[in-house]
Amino acid sequence: MRNFLREWQGEIKRVFTGSTDGQPAWVPRLAEGDDAGYHLPGSAVWAVHGSMTTIVAGVRALLMQALHPGALAGIHEHSDFRADPLSRLARTIRWIFTVTYGPQAAADEASARVRRLHEPVQGTYGDGQGGERSYSANNPELARWVHIAFVDAFLSAHKIWGAGIPGGPDAYVREWAQAGRLMGVEDPPLSEAEMREQLDRWYNNGELVADGRVAETVEFIRNPPLHPLLRPGYRIIFAGAVYSLEPKYRRMLGLQIPRLGPFPLPVRLATKVTLGVVHLALGRGPGPSEQAARERLHRLGYAGT
Repeated sequence: MRNFLREWQGEIKRVFTGSTDGQPAWVPRLAEGDDAGYHLPGSAVWAVHGSMTTIVAGVRALLMQALHPGALAGIHEHSDFRADPLSRLARTIRWIFTVTYGPQAAADEASARVRRLHEPVQGTYGDGQGGERSYSANNPELARWVHIAFVDAFLSAHKIWGAGIPGGPDAYVREWAQAGRLMGVEDPPLSEAEMREQLDRWYNNGELVADGRVAETVEFIRNPPLHPLLRPGYRIIFAGAVYSLEPKYRRMLGLQIPRLGPFPLPVRLATKVTLGVVHLALGRGPGPSEQAARERLHRLGYAGT
C-alpha cells in the first residue's frame, strides 16, 4: 500500500510540476530578481492561483478555448498536444506561475518567450459560415479570446470551489489583465462584467464553432493519456469542469454533467473532495513557486513575507 501511495503521489506531482519531487528547475529562479513583481501576497491573483481550483479551471479553459476555430486550428496544426500533452501543460504552468510569482523581468521574458514560440503559428481556418479566415497566435484579438477564456475559467472555478478573493472578482480580472497585456491583448477587460460582455460577444456574433474538430478535441480532453492511477480522479475533475460551464457553452461542446457511478455523488461535492485529496498529495501549505516568491520578497524587505 505504501508503494502504491508513493507512486500515486509521484504521478500527481509529475503532472503538475513535470518532476516527481515537485520542484521544477525553473522554480528556484523565482527567488531571484530585485523587484516585487506584478503581484504581491494578499492580491486576488495570489489567492486564485494559489488554490487547488486551478486544476479544474485549466480543464475548463481548454474546453472553452476549443470553441474558437482560430485558436483550435493553431493547436491542431502547430502543436504536439496529442503526443506529449504533459509538456504543453508544464510550459503553460511555468508561464502562469512566473507571471504570478516572479519578478517583473522574469514575467516579461517568459511572456516574450511564449510570443516567440507563437510566431510561426499561422494559417487559415473555416469560420463555420462558409468563409475562410487567416489566423495568427499573436493576433491581438485571438490572444484576447485565449486570455478571456482563461480569466473566465479561473474565476468561475474559484467561485464554486475556492475561498474568498481579496477585492472580489473584479480585482482578479483587473490584476490578471497585466498578463493579457504581456501577451499582446489590447485593452483587456478590467471587471467581471466587462469580461463577460466581451465573452458573450463572440457567442452572439456566431464566431464560436462546434464541429468535428471540436468534438475530437473534447474527447481528447475527456480521456487524456494519463497514468491509470490518476484516471479516476481526473474523471471527477473533468466532471467539475463541465459542471462549471455555462449551459450554452456546455451544449455547444456536446457535454452534459456526467454521472459519477451508479450512485453518484453530486459533482460539486465530489470535485471538492478530489481537490482536497490532490492538495494532500502535493503537500499542504504554499506551493514551491509561492515559497520562492516569498523568499525574494523577504530579501527585498517587503512586510508580511
